[in-house]
Amino acid sequence: QVQLVESGGGLVQAGDSLRLSCTASGRSFGMYVMGWFRQAPGKEREFVATISWSGDTTVYGGSAQGRFTISRDNDKNTVYLQMNSLKLEDTAVYYCAASVAKAWGSPVRNVNYYDYWGQGAQVTVSS
Repeated sequence: QVQLVESGGGLVQAGDSLRLSCTASGRSFGMYVMGWFRQAPGKEREFVATISWSGDTTVYGGSAQGRFTISRDNDKNTVYLQMNSLKLEDTAVYYCAASVAKAWGSPVRNVNYYDYWGQGAQVTVSS
């Protein structure tokens, strides 16, 4: 069992940057694939980014490509999401997720690939 706690959300203006953090409890953080998803009001949860166990491989959703960067620090049990050039449509609750899966592939984009979820962090982008 692992508990995930997001932080760093808030209200920013379009064009600003924001960094989200997600810290996991317990040991063996390096055994989890870590991902970020987001959910806007009335919409389904959307894949944002994911990072492999050691951090050497990342995958981004279309909305994040080129603007967001996912990284992790296994010594600190933390995964980050650096968000630059924020847009109004980036407004959502951002969720951190962890997967115990041992295989890497296209399923990393799917909600069902992940076993544990944080409580979410609100990001609001204003004009």
